[in-house]
Order: sequence, then structure tokens, then C-alpha cells
Amino acid sequence: MKRNSIKLAALLMGSVLVFSACTKDLDRYPTNDITSEALYSTSLGYNQAAAKMYGAFALTGNNGPAGNADISFIDEGTSDFLRLFWKINELTTDEAVVAWNDPGIQDLHNMNWSSSNPLSQGLYYRSIYQITLANEFIRESADDKLSGRGISGADADNIRKFRTEARFLRALQYWVLMDVFGNPPFTDETSPIGIVFPNQISRTDLFQFVEKELKEIEPLLADPRTAAYGRADRGAAWALLARLYLNAEVYTGTARYSDALSNAKKVIDAGYTLVPNYRHLMLADNNLNTGEFIFTINYDGLRTQNYGGTTFLVHASVGGDMNPKDFGVNGGWFGVRTTRRLPELFNDQTGTTDRRAQFFGTKIDIDNQSVFTDGLAITKFRNVNRAGQQGSDAQGNFADTDFPLFRLAEMYLIYAEAHLRGATGGSRDQALAYINIIRSRAYNGSTAGVVPASDLTLDFVLNERGRELYWEGHRRTDLIRYGRFTGSNYIWPWKGGVRDGRGVEAFRTLFPVPSFDIIANPNLKQNTGY
Repeated sequence: MKRNSIKLAALLMGSVLVFSACTKDLDRYPTNDITSEALYSTSLGYNQAAAKMYGAFALTGNNGPAGNADISFIDEGTSDFLRLFWKINELTTDEAVVAWNDPGIQDLHNMNWSSSNPLSQGLYYRSIYQITLANEFIRESADDKLSGRGISGADADNIRKFRTEARFLRALQYWVLMDVFGNPPFTDETSPIGIVFPNQISRTDLFQFVEKELKEIEPLLADPRTAAYGRADRGAAWALLARLYLNAEVYTGTARYSDALSNAKKVIDAGYTLVPNYRHLMLADNNLNTGEFIFTINYDGLRTQNYGGTTFLVHASVGGDMNPKDFGVNGGWFGVRTTRRLPELFNDQTGTTDRRAQFFGTKIDIDNQSVFTDGLAITKFRNVNRAGQQGSDAQGNFADTDFPLFRLAEMYLIYAEAHLRGATGGSRDQALAYINIIRSRAYNGSTAGVVPASDLTLDFVLNERGRELYWEGHRRTDLIRYGRFTGSNYIWPWKGGVRDGRGVEAFRTLFPVPSFDIIANPNLKQNTGY
């Protein structure tokens, strides 16, 4: 394999069972001829099941981009986790607009989606599917199961490590459901198997579950930066806790900023370092960024072939006069670009001073959302390495670029924001120092990027998050936390479906539970407004 990692062990997945998506139950028996007893009868079977848990973040099914999809109701090419997660969290904001007219996609930026929107439904069922995989692994890797199957010693210890990581992956997907949908159905490894109607869990109770899981597994995970690249370790648990606590007031009504700061500080103190060049973050060889990346979705142009993930982010960002070869692909999809609000965050949009500014085009305004060249394109994601060479897929179809779900710069920003919001245990001087570490990299070490203490405000941090983290899936959550996602106190082009933007209803901070599930499961109640 290309890397010392799970790179998502796609070569093993062909023999792994698939749990088909279903609107009636989260836990279910396998739908093919391989039973749980057969799969989990050997340590190899456990390794294959663990590979599937990780691989489900990067792949759409067992057989590549066409056939035997994990989720059956949506086009397989659009059904991977990152493509769905990205669309829900970026196309709904000032950072991204799409030119396509696929079913439901324009509803995202126009903020008029319904409970039958195929993209929000896709994310919902993708997260539930991955929770199902984790539940099954956790259930089958209990000590009594291992001993009953004669698995002991180093093999059993390895399986227990995967079991702990399965709890992290499940917590991560439950965070996604909590953040986007608020009150999803809930199951864990103790839930009955078969055709069941799961109970709905409140957002507050789900917050407590995710928090409890992460705190319980923290001492069981590998030390930060010691696990194989792409596998969860203690740094990943701290990073998810920091993000969870930063948004706790939204999720539960109770602020937890001191906890956000302390967990961000744990990550910062664990030895992570920023990559010297910001423009190396999202390249085909960004597996070299192990100093900054805390937890990643790993892609390989030969072994994780699908039309989502960073393959989507690279291809869909290219069109018009852009040269696809510069991005290591065989053509552009004329898809996504940004509104004027993002480039306006930069004093210099050329990237000459602040290298994070990576834009292409001359028309900053969007007169027609369906015209790709209206609005600036983003050149942040590329399928070329640091030497400018194309990724491993010689045809230029599929990208090698990994996607960091957590990286160090976010932890610096969480520390600073949490301090400004009243967290204890930190200092303004330290918050400012962390911000200036980020900006020093952005400005290639120039003092022009240094900001004085008087500039360190909550508004500044929000803007800095925009400059540093754009198109990485943070913007929707950030705008909600700042009270700027709905309403009319912050407007961007085409918000609410009109060219100059308009305020939208407050209930849009949550997506609806899919209508399929509301009809199928009498235990579910729809979110307000839908």
C-alpha cells in the first residue's frame, strides 16, 4: 500500500459483509451470505471488519464507484461521507455555491430544503450506516465473544484496540447527526438486532453520550501521533471533545468553553506542529503532513476510487479557463466556487501576502448560480504533489489527496475563541500567540501577518477561521455558533434564494429528519419548522 496506514485497506474489503441502509432500523443482520458468526470467527475477519469501518469514510461500497453500494436510494457517486458532509456544511453558507442542478442541490445554498432533500437524507443514512458498522464491531469484540471464539493474546489485544477506535468512529458520526439533525434515532451495541424502531434521543442526551464515550476511551487509545496514519488516537479524541465543547451552548444551552480550551490545549501540547507551507495542506502527498493532521480520511487514486471525497473537491472546483493538468486531473466538472464574502476576508486576494488566499477568476459577483464562472473558483485542493506531479491514478480520474477532519490550526483557533468567550485556564497572551503562529505561516514568516492584541476579538477569530479553514466543513457550524447562519444580521449572495441575499427562518439551524424515517418509525418526531 502507498502508506503505513489503513489506506483504507480496500484490498481486504471484498470479503466484508455490507449492512444495507434501512429506514426502519439502525442495527441489522448482514444482507448477504456471510453471517456475523462466520466473519468474526477469526482475527483476520475482525481486521477486515475494522477495515470496513474506516473504509466507509472514504468509499461508497465494496466494489468501487459502481456496484454494491452501501446506501441504495442515492446515486452511488454522491453517497460517500465527505461529499455529503461537505455539501451540507459548505453549500449552505457564504463559502460555496454550486452550478449544478442535481435534485435538491440548489436548495442548500437557497436555504429552502425540505425533509425529502436527497443530500441531507444521504448524510443522515450514511452516518447511520457507519454507526451500524461500529455497533456491530463493538458487540462482536466483547471479551466473552473473543474468548468463546478462541481468540487470545496479541490477536485479542489488537481487536480490543480496534474496538476502542470503533467507539471513537461511532462518537464522531453521532456528533455529525447531533450537529446537523439534532435529535436522531439512537442505538448502541446493546440494542436489539433485527427489525426494530429505535427511540429518538434528544440533542442534550446525545451530547452527554458522545462526551461520555470520548472520555471513557481517552486512556485506552494510542498516545497522540503514535497510531498508524489514518487511525484514531488520543489526539483525535481530544480534538473532537474540543469541538464538541466549543459548540456546547448550541447543543445543550450550557456553555462549556473552559472544557473546549483545556482539550484544545491537550492537543497543542502533544507535539503537533504546523506544516511550514499552507499550500501543502491539500496536495496529493499530504500524507506527509503528520505533524499537523490529527485525524484524516485517507484517499488513494488506485485503491479508494469513487466520485466523492477529495476527487469531488478537486474535479468540481475546476472549470472555465482553469487548466485541469495544474490540478492533477483529466478534466473539470464546472461545479463549485465561492461567494464574494470569502475573498473579501483577505486584504490581498492574489495570495501574494496571505498565501491562504487561493482563488481563480475575475468575476467576484454571482449573477447566475448555474454559471460556473460567476464567482471565484477555489484552488486549495489539488491532486498533485509538492513537486507538481500528478497523483497515482495515471488517468487523472481519482485523487490521492487526504482530508483532515481535525488539524492543529483548528485547535489554536478553538483555544483563542474559547478564551474570548470566558474560558478559564488560559490567557489572552497565549491566545494571541497561537493566532500569530497561524498567521506567521500564512504570511511566510513576514511580520505583516502579525496582529496586535487590540485586534483579537470574537469577530476577528470568526474571520480568521474563514481564512484558515475554508472549504474544510466548518462554516455552517461556525455561523450557527456566532448567531449568523439564519436571520438577517449577516447576509451573503443568494442566501435565501435571492441574488443579494435575505434573512431566513431560525429553524434552518437544524436539518429535518428524513421523511422516510418519520413515516417508517413511530418513535420519531420531526424537527420544528418541517
